[in-house]
Amino acid sequence: MSAIQMLLMELDHEARATRRVLERVPGDRLNYRPHEKSMSLGQLALHVAIVPGALAQLSRKSPVQVFEFKQPSPQTAAELLPALDQSLAQAHDVLGAMDDASLAEQWRLVDGDREVMSQPVGIMLRALMLNHWYHHRGQLCVYLREVGVPVPSVYGPSADENPFAAAQPMAAAAV
Repeated sequence: MSAIQMLLMELDHEARATRRVLERVPGDRLNYRPHEKSMSLGQLALHVAIVPGALAQLSRKSPVQVFEFKQPSPQTAAELLPALDQSLAQAHDVLGAMDDASLAEQWRLVDGDREVMSQPVGIMLRALMLNHWYHHRGQLCVYLREVGVPVPSVYGPSADENPFAAAQPMAAAAV
């Protein structure tokens, strides 16, 4: 199996957990912020939705000039899953067009003449497209907990959901 195939499999595997988290974002709490310096719940959720596609596309451009990223806010929670679907499709398109040799190409982030970051595309994809995605998904789970939304299982049981628990027998119906 190629390294690209493995990245795509990991992307698809993690997308399922990300979808479960995004499905729980309450539309009436999109403006919630745990701190004045924090992104709002809506901004963070949309960021989680768009990271894979945006960073996969960025991996094919080098050098990339440092830019100020403004965190967009969704108007409704209904925007989140379509944004995730579009992002995953973009990531699949970009990664699907790559071969393993593409992963060894150097990717650079620059600020004018100053090199800020330089690493192989494969490392950029693991660190920024995937690990960065997981980091923000974890933050989003904390936001959900803080607004009283049950947190889904991601890698195992959460305090609210245990996919490993034995199924509970249904109570007999009262006659």
